Amino acid sequence: MDAERETRTTCPYCGVGCGVVIEHDGERVTGVRGDPDHPANFGRLCSKGLTLPLTRAPSARAMHPELRTSRDAPRERASWDTALDHAARRFADAIRAHGPDSVAFYVSGQFLTEDYYAFNKLAKGLIGTNNVDTNSRLCMSSAVTGYKATLGSDAPPCSYEDLEHADCVFVAGSNAAIAHPVLWRRFEQARARTKAKLIVVDPRRTDTAQDADLHLAIAPGTDVALFQSMLHVMFEEGLVDSLYLAQHTEDFEAAERAVRDCTPQWAAALCEVNAADIVTAARWFAASRATLSLYCQGLNQSSHGTDKNAALIHLHLATAQIGRAGAGPFSLTGQPNAMGGREVGGLATALSAHRDLDNPVHRAEVAKLWGVESVPAKRGLTAVEIFEALEAGSLKCVWIACTNPAQSMPDQARVRAGLARAPFVVLQDCYRDIETAPYADLLLPAAGWGEKEGTVTNSERRISRVRRAIAPPGEARADWAIAVDFARRLGPMIGRDAARLFPYENPAQIFAEHAETTRGRDLDITGLTYEILEARGPQQWPMPEGVDAGRARLYEDGNFPTATGRARFAVLGYNATAEAPTIDHPLRLTTGRLRDQWHGMSRTGRVASLFSHEEEPIAAMHAADMAARSIAEGDLVRIEGTRGTMALRARASQAMRPGDVFIPMHWGSRHVAGAGVNALMPSARDRHSHQPELKHAVVEVERLSLAYSLVAMGQVPDTDAALAALGPLLDRFRYASCGLAGREHPLVVLRAARSAPLDPETLAAVDAIFGLRDVEELIAYRDPARGIDRLARVADGKLVAARLAGDVAGASWMQEWIAEGRDAASVGFAILAPTAMAPGGGISRGRTICTCHGVGEAQIAAAFARGTSLEAVQRELKCGTGCGSCVPELKRLQAAQAQPVALAA
Repeated sequence: MDAERETRTTCPYCGVGCGVVIEHDGERVTGVRGDPDHPANFGRLCSKGLTLPLTRAPSARAMHPELRTSRDAPRERASWDTALDHAARRFADAIRAHGPDSVAFYVSGQFLTEDYYAFNKLAKGLIGTNNVDTNSRLCMSSAVTGYKATLGSDAPPCSYEDLEHADCVFVAGSNAAIAHPVLWRRFEQARARTKAKLIVVDPRRTDTAQDADLHLAIAPGTDVALFQSMLHVMFEEGLVDSLYLAQHTEDFEAAERAVRDCTPQWAAALCEVNAADIVTAARWFAASRATLSLYCQGLNQSSHGTDKNAALIHLHLATAQIGRAGAGPFSLTGQPNAMGGREVGGLATALSAHRDLDNPVHRAEVAKLWGVESVPAKRGLTAVEIFEALEAGSLKCVWIACTNPAQSMPDQARVRAGLARAPFVVLQDCYRDIETAPYADLLLPAAGWGEKEGTVTNSERRISRVRRAIAPPGEARADWAIAVDFARRLGPMIGRDAARLFPYENPAQIFAEHAETTRGRDLDITGLTYEILEARGPQQWPMPEGVDAGRARLYEDGNFPTATGRARFAVLGYNATAEAPTIDHPLRLTTGRLRDQWHGMSRTGRVASLFSHEEEPIAAMHAADMAARSIAEGDLVRIEGTRGTMALRARASQAMRPGDVFIPMHWGSRHVAGAGVNALMPSARDRHSHQPELKHAVVEVERLSLAYSLVAMGQVPDTDAALAALGPLLDRFRYASCGLAGREHPLVVLRAARSAPLDPETLAAVDAIFGLRDVEELIAYRDPARGIDRLARVADGKLVAARLAGDVAGASWMQEWIAEGRDAASVGFAILAPTAMAPGGGISRGRTICTCHGVGEAQIAAAFARGTSLEAVQRELKCGTGCGSCVPELKRLQAAQAQPVALAA
């Protein structure tokens, strides 16, 4: 393909920051591949990145502004002038009547750095409020405060190349094998050579923990106790580096006193692990030539997340495992540009270039840089507080951009109540069908992946150019441009010179101003411009003016950006989770990611193949907990928490500890009845970082007996439109989930159950969505006495849709037949026989294990049963040769086939 038909940019998913090459014809994206020249991924992409072209979803895209002037009216199409003038008047009215703090902006870690900068300056520089926060508050803010409390700055000190130099890798609260798969494959390849020790701290035996030399399956939330005990062992056994402590740290004596009683036996009782394993972990960590720790949401999403981060960093400081190749505390970023947002001060608690909001000198510096009289000193409302203030009525206007709080926030009932009460809600997004959209009085269409220009910063502080391949659809605009246009309209209404503050005509001008704000700071990037990024490729900060390249590793000289130049030990104590098990709620609920979905599924929920590994959300439990509640594999269960309930299918999992339940975070009310698992999570938050405890709640689980089941599936002209039409129907069931299936022939699938048969009107609505009404080629089987009502549509000799009510036997093979375009012409009415066996027999391919190549479990298991090696299976079936994230599951299948079968006596 011609060079002008290829555009290098970055992936919009996790913080690994993979480079991608977009293939396009100037108007349409036709393909994508990993960029072999990008230092974050060297050409490798995960299953999500490989399917990016399929997420564009034209029918679901926001194409033009939509406005309503009263809550009981539908939104109607409006011009940009009308939309932004109306928004400016509403914000100006609120500011004049109630002050600058009566408005707020809630933005996103998926913003580009230039977008972040524009919105941050709009709030703090033009309006005069610090009420601008980001969904990074939900995932990374405790990493920020942990770094600042110990090392003095929010600056991850490591680089990805450290994975290749580490002798010991300590993973805590991260299932990196599936959450950051490209990075994890790099470690696995290095480990085959280095034989590095792997310690994994996680309540679940995840894919990451599967290959660990030591897995510490601690009780949820007990990380600080574990780390304090490891520090106790290090001091007791003389494993600390006394010279480093004396020369480069302070307050380590107080920290030593604080852990004096944190014996392995004390921690073992709290963490529910072996005391000997705690000692082993401490010894391996300290004695290794180079120890690298990797951590993510398991430490961050906690009401004591700052303490967890700081306690882990203490282990590095105590043993001098920092500032050299293969060593250091490495926070893995959850979103593609959460780092960029932190750099520009795009949080309610921060200022540009890592300046502190409570420091008057820093506030004066920012005011001078922006040319304003002052920036506000009062801390702004953080994410949870924004929606609490909306519910309380003190916030009058909220602008939500590139995020979906009606799915992602904890305690969904309160969040949705706040949105419903808010006098004026603006939603700026690529998609018009997300959960937050019904609450929007003004919907503004934003440019999406492949449609905008700017920069992002990944987890290793590497700044990459984001390039536009094609124009955004309809009237969609870049996020920064929307902010600038709005600012210029708002300024005169509140007596501010917005034209001077927002002179930008392109994102390069914003980046240049942002770079100047970093001059002399720890993240100095005054040596970076768009031209340099184009010529030299992605660069790490700091990269001040006059140098040829950024710095790969921080603190190599033992100097830290604190007042004394020394790293600090914070005196910590162990604190329990916000909720503790009770008689009524004895189980601990944890949440997390799945391999092929991302966040709230706004993108990945539009790609059929990404549902193939996990078709619906499940509640994973230990087999003993299921048996104690008379729950069998696949039963529907009711999960009751202190804030609500939800219904899911149960699955026994060897990864689970007794007493724990795991539910994936991705499914919201677009895909399940209710608001998803976040409706059960508390809004309790860390006192330093204000990050909510999205990882832990207490629940009880009981078996649900629902007499009426329904499954509908089929190829439809527009999968996004079908899912949008199904959404309002989901809450008519006690249990419901809807999603996609297939690859070449995508289909929509609805699974639902309730206690009584569905009313005819709703059943007719379901049939209409799946093309099963008022069409020829329908086959029907009805048995009113048994409550069975089954419909199928065969077109051109192939089964294209089916709806099974009352008896859903055969749903699995029917789904396969539709997805694979299998011939059904010769089967006739037998296709609707209520049987689990397909006409003519045949073996189901089973659950898809390899999403990249569409390889099923049955095919893989059969190969292993023949004695085929893992390497041969990969060569033969191609599974595990794409992104590689299915390799842990391939190993489990291989091990299962190798288990001896017990013979009957």
